[in-house]
Amino acid sequence: MVSAAAGASRKPVVAYLLAASHSGSTLLAMLLASHPDVCTTGELKATSLGDPDRYRCSCGSLIRQCAFWNDVAARMAARGQPFDITRADTHISSGATPYVQKLLRPLVRGPALEALRSAALSAAPSWHKRLAQFHALNDSLVRSVCDITGARVVVDSSKIGIRLKYLLRNPGLDVRVIRVIRDGRAVALTYTDPANFADAAAPHLRGGGDGQSRERERLSPLDAAHEWRRSNEEAAAIVARLDPSRFTTVSYEDVCADTPGTLSRLWEFLGVPPFRFGEGWRARNHHVIGNGMRLDSTEEVRLDERWKTAFPPAALEIFEAEAGALNRQLGYR
Repeated sequence: MVSAAAGASRKPVVAYLLAASHSGSTLLAMLLASHPDVCTTGELKATSLGDPDRYRCSCGSLIRQCAFWNDVAARMAARGQPFDITRADTHISSGATPYVQKLLRPLVRGPALEALRSAALSAAPSWHKRLAQFHALNDSLVRSVCDITGARVVVDSSKIGIRLKYLLRNPGLDVRVIRVIRDGRAVALTYTDPANFADAAAPHLRGGGDGQSRERERLSPLDAAHEWRRSNEEAAAIVARLDPSRFTTVSYEDVCADTPGTLSRLWEFLGVPPFRFGEGWRARNHHVIGNGMRLDSTEEVRLDERWKTAFPPAALEIFEAEAGALNRQLGYR
C-alpha cells in the first residue's frame, strides 16, 4: 500500500474524522482549517440539515442563500455533476433503493460480515451505479471546494464508518483517517440532551441555526452508552484494516489541553507545511455544516467535562455496565 506521505500528491487530500458523534469533530475540523492549506465545510455527507429553508450555514446565511454553496453548485455543474447542498446525495446510502439502504444500515464490522454485505450489495442491480455516482459526486465536491478555497486538504467531519469504508475506495481522492476519541461519559451525556450539551451556546441558534427543538433526538442513558460503544467498536474495526500510514488517533481531551501541539502533529500527518496556530481561527471564512458549535463566536478551546456534575449517578452506573470496559480500554478512568 502506498504511504500517506507519498504517492497521491496530485489527488486532493481528504482528512476524514472518524468518531462517535459529539466527540469534538466539528471543533477539530475548524481548528485544522486554520492552516492556509486546509479547509473544511464540516460534514460532507450533508444528511442532517433538518428544514432546508431554515438551516443556516456557519457564515450566518440561510443555506440556500449562501454564496459559497451556490458557487460550489456552479462549479460542480461545470464538472457535469448537478448539486444542491440541501439534497446533496453525497452519503453512500442517499438516493439508494430501499434494499441497498437496508444493507448499508448496519455499522461496519469484521471481515466476514463485511464480505457478506458486499456479496448482498453486488446482487442488487442498482448498486454499482449508485457506487459510481457516490464516487463521482464526492470527487467533484472535494475538488470544487479546493478550487474555491485554494486549499489542498479538505477535512470531512462526517464521522460515519460506512461512508468512510467506500470513500477510501475513491480513486480520485487521497483519504487519510483521523480517529477522534472522547471520554464516553461526556459523549453519552450529549446524547441524552443534545440541545444543552451538544449544540450552539446561544439557544436561538440551536437546532440548525434558528432554535428548533431537539427533543426527538434525546436518548435514554442505556441507548446513549450503547451508541457510543458501538460507534467506537466500528471505528476500531475500520482502522484495524488500514495501513498504519493512512490513519492516526487523537483525543478530544488532547486537542483541548495542547491545541498547538496536537494540531502540529495532525498537520504533519496530512502533509502540509508547519504552521503556527494562534488566535483568529474563527475569523476564516468558514461555511461549515454539522454540529451547532460552528455557530458559536468564542475562540476559547476549553475542555467540556460537564458530565462530572450533570450526569446522574444512576446514569453513570448504566454507562459503566454497558460501555465502561471500552472506555477504560481507550484510556479513560
